[in-house]
Amino acid sequence: MNLGFYIILTAQFLSALADNALLFAAIALLKELSAPDWHTPLLQQCFVISYIVLAPFVGSFADALPKGRVMFISNAIKFVGCLAMWLGMPPLYAYGIVGIGAAAYSPAKYGILTEYLPAHLLVKANGWMEGTTVAAIILGAILGGMLATLDPHLALLVITGLYLAAAAFNLRIPYVPIDHRLPKRDPFYALHDFWHSFQALWRDPEGRISLAVTTLFWGAGATLRLVVIAWAAAALQFGLDRATQLTAMVAVGIAFGSVFAARYVKLQNAARVLPAGILMGGLVAAMALIDDWRVACLMLFAIGILSGYFVVPLNALLQHRGHILIGAGHSIAVQNFNENLGILLMLGAYALMLKAELSINWIVVIFGAFVSLVMTTINHSYRKQSVHHKSS
Repeated sequence: MNLGFYIILTAQFLSALADNALLFAAIALLKELSAPDWHTPLLQQCFVISYIVLAPFVGSFADALPKGRVMFISNAIKFVGCLAMWLGMPPLYAYGIVGIGAAAYSPAKYGILTEYLPAHLLVKANGWMEGTTVAAIILGAILGGMLATLDPHLALLVITGLYLAAAAFNLRIPYVPIDHRLPKRDPFYALHDFWHSFQALWRDPEGRISLAVTTLFWGAGATLRLVVIAWAAAALQFGLDRATQLTAMVAVGIAFGSVFAARYVKLQNAARVLPAGILMGGLVAAMALIDDWRVACLMLFAIGILSGYFVVPLNALLQHRGHILIGAGHSIAVQNFNENLGILLMLGAYALMLKAELSINWIVVIFGAFVSLVMTTINHSYRKQSVHHKSS
């Protein structure tokens, strides 16, 4: 790994640190405004809706310009959204603006890896990228939770500074040749091109398995972060600052699992990690039985390890297949569309359960059981596909 790769990592770390700190600052701001509880998952839905609506266009945008420039422009949009929240725009709207920047940023930050690095380094690079992102999630949750507890407006001011620092590193990202530029600048052509990319990934056997898993993982991960905060308040009587530190245990575990996967799992064996996802769902459901914060920390750490171990190889496999089939930016845009549709649906289900005043322990059990059931189905499908491939 050379200096250019570490510049990319640093830019991603600072931007992700700001994104995650901003979530908790926005949650604190909602509490300050006496918003109902179900506005918290709605906050993240406002963020992820851009990933779904803009998916047909951000992949083309990422492939039409040098990836470093795309990251700079996208980061600038995040900065504007954060600044708007600090200046008094309602959190749901301002966080939606940040979501637009994040939707455009994602195809570039992952797509640049496949263009800048050879295929045999992709799992390792993804391990570094996930580990760095997880570090940003940990520090962002702690920083955002602590600052927001003191003063949400101070937190927002610090976060705008982080976006500015990320922009400085975006400007130093190495130039990579433009890949898979669209032949026409026509929105209808872009929609048609996106639909073609969507079908190509879902029809590819390896693409289908990896896309299904990463869609479930990110949908579950985004919802789990909010579920843990609510569960910690009910079961452990934790405030926002201590609850965010508890969610950081999942992120620490993901970092360990990511490093382990990067070292020991080969790209061609990526789908063999699927059983780890089944076990992860079981551990999530078991959280309903815990009432001691030390046991909770260990359980969340184990959940994180299993998560990082199974998602990193499958993420690398998806990038590799996508780069070959449709181009890096197009591939990440399709991935983002599916993953954020999963997040939107799972957050919506969580919001409905909160509105129905379902017990948080029942929500935890339902959530964990759902993850295990879906992962079992995906694993069965993969094993059946493997047997068919060998017999033919």
